[in-house]
Amino acid sequence: MLTLLKLLKDGRFHSGQALGAALGVSRSAVWKQLQQLEAELNLSIHKVRGRGYQLARPLSLLDEDAIKQASKGEYWPALIFDSIDSTNAEALRAIERGQPAPFLVLAERQSAGRGRRGRAWVSPFAENLYYSLVLRIEGGMRQLEGLSLVVGLAVLQALREQGVAEAGLKWPNDVLVGTRKIAGILLELVGDPADVCHVVLGIGINVNMQANAEVDQDWTSVQLSTGKALDRNVLVAQLNSKLQHYLSRHQSEGFAAIAQEWEQNHLWQGRAVSLIAGVNKVDGIVLGIDQQGALRLKVGEIEKHFSGGELSLRLRDDS
Repeated sequence: MLTLLKLLKDGRFHSGQALGAALGVSRSAVWKQLQQLEAELNLSIHKVRGRGYQLARPLSLLDEDAIKQASKGEYWPALIFDSIDSTNAEALRAIERGQPAPFLVLAERQSAGRGRRGRAWVSPFAENLYYSLVLRIEGGMRQLEGLSLVVGLAVLQALREQGVAEAGLKWPNDVLVGTRKIAGILLELVGDPADVCHVVLGIGINVNMQANAEVDQDWTSVQLSTGKALDRNVLVAQLNSKLQHYLSRHQSEGFAAIAQEWEQNHLWQGRAVSLIAGVNKVDGIVLGIDQQGALRLKVGEIEKHFSGGELSLRLRDDS
């Protein structure tokens, strides 16, 4: 079925006879595969008598050679899947199998994509970037301080280089354009954080998605922001480059050296917010972050610091 999709990905018309000949199957078998593509991958395929079959819009499929060609600096080997439950989940399984780090896990779609606080990450086929980078961390907790914020900076700079000029950061793990989410980050850790461990840097970026009723929050994409479709292989290579830069700085200088740059790109600096942890809510004014990446809030007349993966930050109505 995916072989047929690769024949159609250019967005041009292909006759049923030509597709059948390329696949070594009958025209009726081609028709059945086309129906499967539409049903399983939610793709729109035009069928015109006398012309054949055409995808409603061309597809850019992930390709390791294309990523290599677009890459600058160190290349990380990539495990690329047509469909998988979650790139982070597969990354964790690969660690258990002994796959040497660093390495990437990429997928065209996820059937059980995960966001923070157990939320689902909507993952349509071949539209967005579902990306997990596995790193081996040595040297204890200092190497983990502020790591998710460092990853956010790398994602932000990769998006800006693709023309998403208004992108900015939201503590702790989101990239927004205005109030609309364009990317999210989920870090997962296995091993001993005080000694040697592996960390999975999970990144989801809305790239060429233009409509999706399943997403339950305001969102945008690179294409909606710039008006242009983007080759996701180029974005992978650019994201790799930005991550190499910021992770190298983080390792050599520590998060404190990067904290000010993060604050300069935080969209909610000085804003009135509500910090939510389960059923508890704290109202305050965002002062910034500390040298470990914790959020600094002015609560009444007192400065308080907050950190943790289960926290959620919302703008207050009076902000």
